[in-house]
Amino acid sequence: MAVITARQRVVNYLKKQRSASAAQIGRGLNMSAATVRHHLSILLADERIVLIGEQRTRGRGRPMKIFGLSEKSLGDNFALLSDVVLGELTEGLSTAERDVLMNEIARKLTLQFGNDMVNIPIARRLTLIIEKLNELHYQARWEAGAQGPRILFAHCPYAAIIGHHPELCRMDEALLGELVSAQARQLAKIGQQPVGSSYCIFGI
Repeated sequence: MAVITARQRVVNYLKKQRSASAAQIGRGLNMSAATVRHHLSILLADERIVLIGEQRTRGRGRPMKIFGLSEKSLGDNFALLSDVVLGELTEGLSTAERDVLMNEIARKLTLQFGNDMVNIPIARRLTLIIEKLNELHYQARWEAGAQGPRILFAHCPYAAIIGHHPELCRMDEALLGELVSAQARQLAKIGQQPVGSSYCIFGI
């Protein structure tokens, strides 16, 4: 039987009530105020809940903070939709044709990064690219290497469907190549090295 943690109980309470103050959560779950505040602070930091407003109390006390679930916790259907759409797009295509498709998608994605990077020194350009990739949830960083710069992803935004669509790695490879105006090649995949890599690694 699965054990539900106290923090998950707080999340479940907000799912049912939609919004609540720390005091209301404490009463509803029979938790102390200190315990509730502890869990709320962690859930806020993890972006699983958000502060949605304040409610005035009687007297001169501070307003009560009202919390609710974030969009992150509510979830969405994008993984399933992406899986189906990519399946339709790539069905019947040869490996070469899939590469062409991924290259075209990568080229269009580069438009989201702006077109003013061409004349920027490579170190500054890589820093700007990393900032944008992290906005897209890659948890990326770059490092200098003997063979040239390497870009590391600690998280794959497509993890939910990458097993069905390994061509997305090719898309990332093409995306990085477009952004740095050089050939990029994938050197490692998360969890697929003999000793278990913690990163997707791309050499430039």
